[in-house]
Amino acid sequence: MSEFALAALAATRALRALFEPTPLQRNDHLSKRYEADIWLKREDLTPVRSYKLRGAFTAMRKLRERDAQAAHFVCASAGNHAQGVAFACRYFGVKGTIFMPVTTPQQKIDKTKTFGGDAIEIVLTGDYFDQTLAASKEYCAEARAHFLAPFDDTDVIEGQASVGVEILDQLGRAPDLVILPVGGGGLAAGVTGYLRATAPATEFRFVEPLGGASLTAAVAARVPVTLRQVNSFVDGAAVARIGALPFAALDWVRPEQILLAPEDRICITMLEMLNIEGIVLEPAGAMSVDVLPELAEEIRGKTVVCVTSGGNFDFERLPEVKERAQRYSGLKKYFILRMPQRPGALREFLQMLGPDDDIARFEYLKKSARNFGSVLIGIETKQAQNFDLLTGKLDAAGFTYRDITEDETLAEFLV
Repeated sequence: MSEFALAALAATRALRALFEPTPLQRNDHLSKRYEADIWLKREDLTPVRSYKLRGAFTAMRKLRERDAQAAHFVCASAGNHAQGVAFACRYFGVKGTIFMPVTTPQQKIDKTKTFGGDAIEIVLTGDYFDQTLAASKEYCAEARAHFLAPFDDTDVIEGQASVGVEILDQLGRAPDLVILPVGGGGLAAGVTGYLRATAPATEFRFVEPLGGASLTAAVAARVPVTLRQVNSFVDGAAVARIGALPFAALDWVRPEQILLAPEDRICITMLEMLNIEGIVLEPAGAMSVDVLPELAEEIRGKTVVCVTSGGNFDFERLPEVKERAQRYSGLKKYFILRMPQRPGALREFLQMLGPDDDIARFEYLKKSARNFGSVLIGIETKQAQNFDLLTGKLDAAGFTYRDITEDETLAEFLV
């Protein structure tokens, strides 16, 4: 057995002081849909509702083994890593200083405080994460504390490898395929590092958010590169640059092993898992399930493990998730309609709507001319093809309109 595999086993044993292995659950609904044996590794059920606790605890434990005087730890995070570090600080009885952007939602701040208790201090600084990270490292150097990186750290990667150890133990055999979400790369590096040493026949697929494909970029360039722009919706995996150490462990990955998940499509998966299975997943936690349709032919008859990496979802975001899902499914559209300013014009338009069409938004913008006014209108329907019927009627009646559903700039300001 490789040195890394032995370290992963040791990390797994140590973690038992915190929590039992997260469930590996066969999902009948998905198994039937894809005619496969599909299992979910429920990392959304750790004490902090994400796998990040594994890496934070392992890194802190090993640092304290090397330096018994280590009693102050620093991290920068607005999400799951902060909560994992907070939990570990309270467990070890050490001081933690956690830097978060000023824009961090209060819910995440409160949860981090709950997990850390009196052991931690939260410092809100910086409008953007890069500013927060710089401030945390400057403070860490001044305080002579230990910085805990979220993924670019050997000990963190060993801790995340415990997910792979548990999968093999719980399944009792090597799965045919493991699907892993990728952000900074720590989880993917750890799980594949262990399973490639102990279950060499197992294959892997990696999922990145479409708006944060740092592994894809690194594989193409053969070195980590910084993305110019990142869509922050999948906050648990929206990383502009994959970690150097994780990528060094993933340098064997081929482009065809990476799948990209559109942010709006992930919303459909989140709602399906919530409504059908009663499973609450954050956007990053749903990515491994989201790509199953693309793999349908490949996985038929095989044993597949999807790692659901986290369930820290703020239900205040649910309306946004529903909105994104409807738009991606073609069930909701926004139009700017040029409405004639004459009696009966609005009634004429309303009569064009079908029995399944519902007006979700109606707002006069401003009169563009004496005889016409611009209207922002949002319409929901039950079948996407209903919009073809509606636009056909609008064209036949001579109404001027513009579909702005996919126009991100206009939608951002108007919707």
